Amino acid sequence: MPKFVFLWTDIALWLMALGAAAYAWRVRRSPNLRATWARVARDTPAMCSAVVLSAFVTIGLLDSVHYRPLLPPAPGAAADAAPVYAPAVQSALDGLLKGTVLTRPEKTYSEPLAVRQFTKETMVVDGKPVRDFPRLRGAGIHLEDPDKGRWADVLTRLGLGLGGGLAVSLAVVAILFTCLARRGRRAEEGMPVGPSGVPWTAMALTFTLLCLTVGALAGMSSGYHALGTDRIGNDVLWQALKSIRTALVIGSLTTIAMLPPAIVFGIAAGYFKGKVDDAIQYLYTTITSIPGVLLVAACALMMQVYIDNHSDLFDTSAARADLRLFLLCMILGFTGWAGLCRLLRAETLKLRELEYVQAARAFGVSHWRIMTRHLLPNVAHLVLITMVLEFSGLVLYEAVLSYLGIGVDPSMNSFGSMIDGARLEMSRDPMIWWNLMTAFLFMLALVLAANLFADAVRDAFDPRTRRYKPGGIARHGLFGRGARPALAADTRQSRPGDTP
Repeated sequence: MPKFVFLWTDIALWLMALGAAAYAWRVRRSPNLRATWARVARDTPAMCSAVVLSAFVTIGLLDSVHYRPLLPPAPGAAADAAPVYAPAVQSALDGLLKGTVLTRPEKTYSEPLAVRQFTKETMVVDGKPVRDFPRLRGAGIHLEDPDKGRWADVLTRLGLGLGGGLAVSLAVVAILFTCLARRGRRAEEGMPVGPSGVPWTAMALTFTLLCLTVGALAGMSSGYHALGTDRIGNDVLWQALKSIRTALVIGSLTTIAMLPPAIVFGIAAGYFKGKVDDAIQYLYTTITSIPGVLLVAACALMMQVYIDNHSDLFDTSAARADLRLFLLCMILGFTGWAGLCRLLRAETLKLRELEYVQAARAFGVSHWRIMTRHLLPNVAHLVLITMVLEFSGLVLYEAVLSYLGIGVDPSMNSFGSMIDGARLEMSRDPMIWWNLMTAFLFMLALVLAANLFADAVRDAFDPRTRRYKPGGIARHGLFGRGARPALAADTRQSRPGDTP
C-alpha cells in the first residue's frame, strides 16, 4: 500500500474542486443564478472551451494525488519489519504513464519521432572510434533496422491511436445523444428539463477532435518520443502534461488568494468613505506604484531565503518545491488585489446610496450585516467576472516569472521553465524548436479556452452587457419546455441581497 503525501497545493486544488461542486449545487437551487448560467450554456465558443478546460482540469487533478510507492522488502528482512517507501514522490498521472516511452529519459536532445540522438557522439565500433548519432535508449528500441521501418511503424501506431480515440469519442457521443433523446421525451410529457439551446453538436465535435488528438499522441508515444526530448533527455510531452498542474495552481490559487483583501478593503472603502476610504486608497495606490515584477521578486527572494535556512522542515524535495509554489501564489495574490479592490469600491459607493441600504441603516442594522447581507451579494458578479478573467493572465505571468528565474522551483515542471530552457536552444544550428513549440501550443490551448469561457461569463453576469435576443428566446426559451421562462428571472424587480 503506498503512502499518500498531502502537499499544500494538492489540498488547495481539491478544496477548490469541492467548492466548485458546492457552487454548482447552489446554482441548481437558485432560479436567478440558473438563468444566468443558462446564457453561458448557450454560448457555443464558451461550451467548446469548457470541454477543453475539463480535459486540462482532469490532468491537473490526476497530477495532484501524490504518494510514495512501497519498496519491496530487503532480502532477509523480518516479516514484521516496518515498510520502506521510496524517497521520490509520484502522482497518479505518473502511475498511469509508468512504463511508457514518456518516462524513459534519454541522454540529451532528440527530435520528435526520432530513433537516434540529435547530437553526434564518439562510439567504439569494432574496436575503432566512430563519430555518429547513437540510437536512443527508450524510443524505437523495438525496431531491428530503425532507418528502414521507422515511418511505417509510426504510421501504424498513429492509425491505431486515431482509431482508439475515435472509438472512445463515438461511445461517449452516443451516450450523450441517448440522454438528450430521453430528455426530449420528458419535455414532451411536460416535465421540467435543463436549459435548452445548449450547443451539444459543437461540444461533441470538440470532444471528438480532442479524443483524436489525444489518441494520436498516445499512439505515437507508445514507441517514440512524439514531441522530442530536452537538453537532459526528458520527454517534452511528459513535461507539458506535468506543467498543466502548475498552470492551474498559479491561475486558480492566486486568484483565490487575492479575493479576501480585495473584497474586505473594497467594500469597506466604498461603504465607510472618509478616513477609511483615504487610508485604503493610499495603501493600494502605494502598492500599484511599485513595479509588480520587482515587488514579486523581492518577496520571492525573501521566501527562498527562509526555505533555504529551514531545509530540515522538508522530508522530500517535492514538499520543498510545493511550498515554494504555494508561497508564490500567496505573494502574487497579496500583491495583485488592487485592481479588484478599485472595482468593488466604485460599485459599493453606488450601492450604499440606494434606498434599501439607507433603510437598513435607519432601522439600526449593523454595518457588518449591511456589508455582508446587502452589499456583498450585489457585487458578487464583479468578483466572479474578475476571477475568470484573471486566470489566463496569471498563467502567462508565471511564464514571465520563471523566465526571469523568480518563478517556481527549478525541479518543478512549468511552461515558464520550458520556455526558459528553450531560450538558448533557438540560437543553435541546427535549431531546437520542439521544446518551445510544445509549451506554446499547450499554453495557447489553455489560455484561449479560459479567455473564451471568461468572455461568456462576463457577458452573462455583467448587467451592462446583457443583450435581448428575441429570436433565440422565441426558438428555445431559456429553460426549455415545461419550465418557467427565465426571462421573468431576468426582468423581475431585484430585491436587496439578490445575487445577479
